[in-house]
Amino acid sequence: MKIGPFDNKPPVAPAAPERKAQAASMPEAEASAQVALSPAASALKGVSSDPTFDTAKVERIAQAIRDGQFKINAEAIADKLIVNAEELLGRKPS
Repeated sequence: MKIGPFDNKPPVAPAAPERKAQAASMPEAEASAQVALSPAASALKGVSSDPTFDTAKVERIAQAIRDGQFKINAEAIADKLIVNAEELLGRKPS
């Protein structure tokens, strides 16, 4: 069994060092598009991305899953998804 390219073409050689040097010395292209953030995206800019979390809670949930004791409340999840969707659409939650 042969593993490899299906055709017998030789592999393509990497770019020559001269071309890489030329590309690196080219001036930066001028921006041609303007970007405007939505209010939701602007609000997210201020959100902290602090990676701290409750490790004890994570371990309790993991142990419950391993033991087959973890219960999923589908109704609560659905309710929270609806509220989140309403917020994203700019509607007041019902």
